[in-house]
Amino acid sequence: MGKLTVLALRAVLVGLLAGSVFVQAVMVPLLAADMGDFDRRTPVVVIVLLGLVTAQVVLVCVWRLVTMVRRGTVFSHGAFRYVHIVIGAMTAAALLVFTLGVVLAPGEDVAPGIVLLIGGVGLAVLGVALIVLVLRMLLAQAVARDVEAARMRAELAEVI
Repeated sequence: MGKLTVLALRAVLVGLLAGSVFVQAVMVPLLAADMGDFDRRTPVVVIVLLGLVTAQVVLVCVWRLVTMVRRGTVFSHGAFRYVHIVIGAMTAAALLVFTLGVVLAPGEDVAPGIVLLIGGVGLAVLGVALIVLVLRMLLAQAVARDVEAARMRAELAEVI
């Protein structure tokens, strides 16, 4: 990965992290105030805050993985820790989105179409978690091949 690509990705990650902190600090309290007497205000605000936390966890893990790519150490067992955290955070985010749909579904405050859209978003987030799981399997294969190549180089060095 080139230096310019890493810098661009890090700039995007910093922007997303700063934006999520802004949303947590400013927008969520405004959302809570706008909801007024909405009887499900507390669960909605808690779900939004937890969703933001899951996004921040993913951003930090991606930052660490980009650092490993830049150093050339991404094909090691240390990368699995961050990939597992990303998978867990994405799965938690999907569950939070589904929970938001369940919280908003009863009553006539929210249109059924909106609840259906929220369910679709939850399915999409779960799909991303599954894609990362597949990429984790590819990482496992790459790490195994890297270990095998190192072993074969060592054997070849002994023969020479």
